[in-house]
Amino acid sequence: MNGLLSMTETKKGYLIILFQSINNMEKFEAYRQLAAPVLENCGARFLTRGMPEKTYEHGQSERVVLLEFDSVAAAISLYESPAYQESLKALGDGAVRDVRIVAGY
Repeated sequence: MNGLLSMTETKKGYLIILFQSINNMEKFEAYRQLAAPVLENCGARFLTRGMPEKTYEHGQSERVVLLEFDSVAAAISLYESPAYQESLKALGDGAVRDVRIVAGY
């Protein structure tokens, strides 16, 4: 195991969802209903969610979600889990999102 990998394994993981648009509120609500218990069961912690107070540079005034996990591996595991993938199927083309998983310091 290299040093970089072991450092990443011990750091908190963050799932960042930047919405570019929400095209269908019914699909978005269906996604939220399915995703909420999955997020709760995996120990995800909402640090923030909602509309930006202010945007700069090329920022879009669209919904943002920031979730904290005990590790990067936990964040990846949640995103790739069958249960979360089912919630994404419900969302379908109801939203355009930019999703990233990053390690904390």
